[in-house]
Amino acid sequence: MRHRNSIRLVLLIAVVSTIGCDRVTKHVASSVLADGAVHSYLADTVRLEYVENTGGFLGLGADLPGAWRTTLFTAIDGIVLLVMAVAAVRLRWRGWLLTGVCLVLAGGVSNWVDRVARGTVVDFMNVGVGPLRTGVFNIADVAIMVGVAVLALSGFRSTHGESPSDHGPEHPA
Repeated sequence: MRHRNSIRLVLLIAVVSTIGCDRVTKHVASSVLADGAVHSYLADTVRLEYVENTGGFLGLGADLPGAWRTTLFTAIDGIVLLVMAVAAVRLRWRGWLLTGVCLVLAGGVSNWVDRVARGTVVDFMNVGVGPLRTGVFNIADVAIMVGVAVLALSGFRSTHGESPSDHGPEHPA
């Protein structure tokens, strides 16, 4: 029992730390980069620039009418995040499945807070080499992508018969 509580505490700290780091870095980006300047580091491998993203991942949906965007990226995202959290608790997810969900929730909640408060999400990082570059993103997006990767690997492992105990309820019916 103590081990499970320790893991839950670590995951809670990871969620709170992820949200806190994202909030702080967005605030700094808004303060330092909002003048439109692009800061380049490591031979232009890393660029810092201020972008207010009205769409979803990599700006998808930014051209939708305002009411559709608000509904999609605020109301529906909020419902999806709530359903994920409730499912994780009620179905007693654990192991890598719970870890992936916690990362997705941490990033999703932080971006959702931006959408509710500002109507946009602050993005500020871009990485790449030469013309091969990512879109502009933030810490929450990194958490979401890592969480999705963990969920995908967790699903892959469970479909191939590896470590099924990491995926189901703690006490099977």
